[in-house]
Amino acid sequence: MRISLDEAAARLKNGEVVAIPTETVYGLAADATNDAALQQIFTIKQRPADHPLIVHIGDISQVIDWAAEFPELAVNLAKAFWPGALTLVLPAKDHVSRVVRGGESTIALRVPDHPVTQALLKASGLSVAAPSANLFTQLSPTSADHVEAGLGNAIPVLDGGACRVGIESTIVSVSEDEAGAHWQLLRPGMISEVEITRVAGQPQYASEIHVEDTLASIPVPKVPGQHALHYSPRTPLRLFKDKAALLSECKVLMQEKITCAALFVGAAEALQYTSSELPRMELPDLPAQVAEQLYGALHALDDLKVDCLLVEMPPNTPEWTAVRDRLSRAGHH
Repeated sequence: MRISLDEAAARLKNGEVVAIPTETVYGLAADATNDAALQQIFTIKQRPADHPLIVHIGDISQVIDWAAEFPELAVNLAKAFWPGALTLVLPAKDHVSRVVRGGESTIALRVPDHPVTQALLKASGLSVAAPSANLFTQLSPTSADHVEAGLGNAIPVLDGGACRVGIESTIVSVSEDEAGAHWQLLRPGMISEVEITRVAGQPQYASEIHVEDTLASIPVPKVPGQHALHYSPRTPLRLFKDKAALLSECKVLMQEKITCAALFVGAAEALQYTSSELPRMELPDLPAQVAEQLYGALHALDDLKVDCLLVEMPPNTPEWTAVRDRLSRAGHH
């Protein structure tokens, strides 16, 4: 059910849930201060109650409404990457709902970089919690059509077009102790560890000391996207290191009368395999473009209702970290 921006703002203020666009993926939004509204998100998504929600705020000045501490390191990251696809995890103020925190002592915040989302936050006067608008562990939606296909037409959707980043935000926690401020990368995204390190002026904490010391002194907060099986289509998905391995498996499956479709990264024209034998999609060999198109391609292949999806993994290099993370979780068994 498509609705206008004014209606979306009115519904949110009335304690209802609305699917909204962001630059990353579509979110299932509710007033972040309304526990009853927040509970609806968990019910609709069938999401465990101990999974925190990301709160979307209008600008950096609103951080102090939610966070008990805002270290200079976190301020610098916010100034560099907001509005944008970076979520900061900070110590929460006592008044912040345990529902939105998932029982954690921290709060996850970001300023979205989407004109429709910004207009909605301004029109409603709210900060909204907005996890991806899909059932828990399933493919994230990057269009209003994806939301309706996954959650049904009864969910009100504010249509803001296709998401231009295409995968979920980078999540970074920032904490401070006697030794100073530290940061940890909790979920990779299209804002890379290299970019964060450059702005922070120091590497992430876990890379500086032994893991057992990290766990003892700075607990890793629970955040979205850490579940082993996540971002997953309904069709079983298998991952392959290259095109040759994928096609070899495909031949075996077809001989066994198992239908399949494939997703390639980079041009596959040179492969001696016709489209009539193998339904397939090809994504460009560019990380940002693959991220933007990834979920859309997987949704399209899922709609074919074949027995198995075969996906070529991109190279194991830093610029592909976020895409590889999403595919690895989608193919986790």
